[in-house]
Amino acid sequence: MTAIIYDFVRSEDDGSDDETERLFAALGRYTVAELLELLYVGEEPGFFELMRGVFGLSDESRSVFQKFLSEASNQTITAAIDSEGRCVFTLGNFGQVTPVKVFTR
Repeated sequence: MTAIIYDFVRSEDDGSDDETERLFAALGRYTVAELLELLYVGEEPGFFELMRGVFGLSDESRSVFQKFLSEASNQTITAAIDSEGRCVFTLGNFGQVTPVKVFTR
């Protein structure tokens, strides 16, 4: 058996074939509507920074956040940074409702 730990002689190929194959595979897994929605949402300012923040949460915090969002799907959610720098999500307007869940990274 041969294992290559590091390939010191890299070809000039930039891996674009792999990237193209990956994109075409994604096109086959999603509907046109889902891809258009992803494109639309992905163009929102700050979207990728937000997603990096969500995926940077611990599994437990992300689970709490996901549960909070799913249970509050038809309600207004307000986000604010408290005096300790924590992001606080509340149902309704921030001044009228006490925080339901609080978590940090």
